[in-house]
Amino acid sequence: MRSNTYTLEQFEKDYDRIPAEAEKVAVYNSLAPKAALRLRLLTEELICMLPQLLTYGDGKFWIENEGTDYELHLSVNAKDHFDYDMDKVLSVSSTGKNAAAKGIINKICIAVDCMLNDRARLAKEDPYTFYTMGMTDHSGSMSWSLMSYKNNLDQNTEDVHEEEAWDELEKSIIANLADDVVVGVLGRKIDIVIKKTF
Repeated sequence: MRSNTYTLEQFEKDYDRIPAEAEKVAVYNSLAPKAALRLRLLTEELICMLPQLLTYGDGKFWIENEGTDYELHLSVNAKDHFDYDMDKVLSVSSTGKNAAAKGIINKICIAVDCMLNDRARLAKEDPYTFYTMGMTDHSGSMSWSLMSYKNNLDQNTEDVHEEEAWDELEKSIIANLADDVVVGVLGRKIDIVIKKTF
């Protein structure tokens, strides 16, 4: 089953209509109250990404399910070519690091930034450990997965930074509720899919 496709228009309307679409899907599929609440919470987490992602272009949202497997889709078509010198941007910061790279939602948005940035694609060393830990590149189609990030983080727990990253994951609603979050960029098309089995 695929829900109605909602064209993202204005933030205020989107904030109401996206969770409402999740509630319709929950009712249509007779989800248990706890599962319906989790589906709504995942859509609300997705809304947190909209302000940054919609700066690239227009977007669409829909929900798909096959049996108990659900996917929340956010697709954005970037209007312009984005290429910036990350080193110059980060040099403005007193620490030389991106203060916005805190929290799982911001990490997902930064993964999109990195994939859209041609320079980051070609860089041998990426300034964001979380990005390289969740990254895959298949013949020019790049994707970042929260599950890959978690798995790689689980294998590298000696570092203090990894301990902080685990603490951040444990506090994140999306990291605790979603089975996976996959960010993909092909050309100028950005796709974010939140996966959950109820």
